[in-house]
Amino acid sequence: MSDLGSGDDGISGSKYNASNMEGSSSRNDFESGKAGSAVEQELATKMLQIQSKRFYLDVKQNRRGRFIKVAEIGADGRRSQIYLALSTAAEFRDHLSSFSDYYASLVNRNAGPPNTDNLPEDGKLKSEMMIKDNRRYYLDLKENARGRFLRVSQTITRGGPRSQIALPAQGMIEFRDALTDLLEEFGVTDAGFKGDLPEERHMKVDNKNFYFDIGQNNRGVYMRISEVKNNFRTSITIPEKCWLRFRDIFNDYCDKIKKSPDSNTADNILPPTVNSLK
Repeated sequence: MSDLGSGDDGISGSKYNASNMEGSSSRNDFESGKAGSAVEQELATKMLQIQSKRFYLDVKQNRRGRFIKVAEIGADGRRSQIYLALSTAAEFRDHLSSFSDYYASLVNRNAGPPNTDNLPEDGKLKSEMMIKDNRRYYLDLKENARGRFLRVSQTITRGGPRSQIALPAQGMIEFRDALTDLLEEFGVTDAGFKGDLPEERHMKVDNKNFYFDIGQNNRGVYMRISEVKNNFRTSITIPEKCWLRFRDIFNDYCDKIKKSPDSNTADNILPPTVNSLK
């Protein structure tokens, strides 16, 4: 049986033009910063050509953690996308194996074009649901006159448009294998700082400016301390895991200097970020 041209007549309303693709409210829980901003990084990407469609699997990271953006581009150029936390992507990967086995059993039992006369009224052959925080994902293996496909719909409980992709059934195994490769590289835990990162701080001492910036990359949260003088900038980066040790060493030096009779050091001239770690 051929699934060429398989699709879902009901998904056109959820397709997004290239100009507003990144504005969908379904991304809010994952991408709290602006696209392309310093707080968001693309760690890896894979592209799959499945029949007339292209699928992009992008591993991204922002202050809320890592996630996978799945984007579908149809033959007519229309786009749609869903977002998966890594733990949800792992669950989806396991469902893909189950759906693939079921699809294979259908092909073995009935080689040839789909028989739409015996289809359920909604065209669904097999369905599953996944829940992650305030998001629900509906997986429906469907069949219509053009073939069989897996429709994956993402909804948000607090409202907002439904976003969904349609994966031709013949490509489920290839899609699962690509997803597995990414999960083996980046893991299945939704690592990352769960709250809002602190705002940058600044202090000026004589003719020098010091900047304290908190950021996050694929190795975790860090603090970058920069010294700027006459347009010359130097900086150091301190991983979050050693902030307390860094604070202890810094405070130890401050205490020793304050005990010196020649010292004019006081707490109020310490960098504000260091004081806040006390």
